[in-house]
Amino acid sequence: MENANLKGFESLIRIMKILRGPKGCPWDREQTKDSLKWYLIEECYEVLDSIESKSSEKLKEELGDTLFQIIFLAQISEEEGDFNIFDVIHFSKEKMIRRHPHVFKDKNAKDAFDVKKIWWEIKKEEKAKEGESILDSIPCALPSLLKSFRILKRAAHAGYDSDNIDEVLDKFDGKIEELKKSLKKQNKDRIEDELGEILFCLTNIGRLFEINPEEALRKKNIEFSSWFKDTRN
Repeated sequence: MENANLKGFESLIRIMKILRGPKGCPWDREQTKDSLKWYLIEECYEVLDSIESKSSEKLKEELGDTLFQIIFLAQISEEEGDFNIFDVIHFSKEKMIRRHPHVFKDKNAKDAFDVKKIWWEIKKEEKAKEGESILDSIPCALPSLLKSFRILKRAAHAGYDSDNIDEVLDKFDGKIEELKKSLKKQNKDRIEDELGEILFCLTNIGRLFEINPEEALRKKNIEFSSWFKDTRN
């Protein structure tokens, strides 16, 4: 079975090479890393939809589409002389072993909290060696709420923000008052600024309870859309 699975994976790579080859598909041959990036994002969102639909068949299909996009990007990188898909797999393998010393080495972790601590210590060490901030690896293209969530989580691990819910709520209440003042003055720039502050505070509340605000809003969008359609039919 293991050999059959490996052959299946290698066959998928061969299909990609054929599609990109001289006798392959004209559309596939024209694609670049830049042209493929939004297809990859779209496939990832389709994976999310399939998880929410609780359809195993749909999830299997969308994971396959996402895998193919990864192989596609790796093939272009190989053609450019940078790396191939097996280099990607090797890098991922080494990284996961390095990030899990409590499994593959002698580091101890008694629960998920210890695991997170170890993970962040290793991540900070890696970024320090590379001369980067722990915020530098957060993708610029992330949706803003999700990006705020990632920024706040990483900043909190560096000791930046309070984990006291009362302090966070006091800050939120203060920002609501500032928004009310801006609304009275109808100062659009100030209103925009205060809305940003409020969303950032709400995201921080989500961080304290391990609630992803992007996911919370996504669920609310689905819920409202369903309610709206029902009431208008």
